[in-house]
Amino acid sequence: MNHELTFAHHDVDSAKPVVDQLVAVYLEAHEDDGPFYSEDRYRRQLAAHMNVPGWSQVAASLGDEMIGYIYGFPLPRGTRWWEGLQTPVPDDFTHETGRRTFALSELLVRPTWRRRGIAKALHDELLNSRPEERATLLARPDNEPAQATYAKWGWQKVAELCPNWEHAPLFDVLLRPRTAPARNLL
Repeated sequence: MNHELTFAHHDVDSAKPVVDQLVAVYLEAHEDDGPFYSEDRYRRQLAAHMNVPGWSQVAASLGDEMIGYIYGFPLPRGTRWWEGLQTPVPDDFTHETGRRTFALSELLVRPTWRRRGIAKALHDELLNSRPEERATLLARPDNEPAQATYAKWGWQKVAELCPNWEHAPLFDVLLRPRTAPARNLL
């Protein structure tokens, strides 16, 4: 039996056979987080995101068990990602080219495997493989452990955003340049 932690990169085609595993990890990670984190909504989100050109995912597994994953995609021209911004930003901040910003959409680790460096390894594995000049993600302001972790990893809050999704909470918009963190990302 293989007990070594492995990382696998997936594009859309190679991820399709593991969608049920992705959903299972998501539901376990968000078990007590409310109606926004439902299976139906997540399956719709995942399907929509997987249709974005350049979608990429990295999964961490121990033997046959997926214990965590991360995925994202480059923001295309005309993206709706920035809709719902609650904070003023410079005019060109939301200008996307398909090569400017990588949107990190999910970083999940099963609760029993947290605090072992797996999230950081997934984060670095995916982002280090990306050519975009910056990355963005949305984090709940009340998720203090995630907020502290992202700050330690070089992410900075630049705005607040409330997506136009049913039961969507307010999120902090975090940004990180591809290289060392800049002092002012706006």
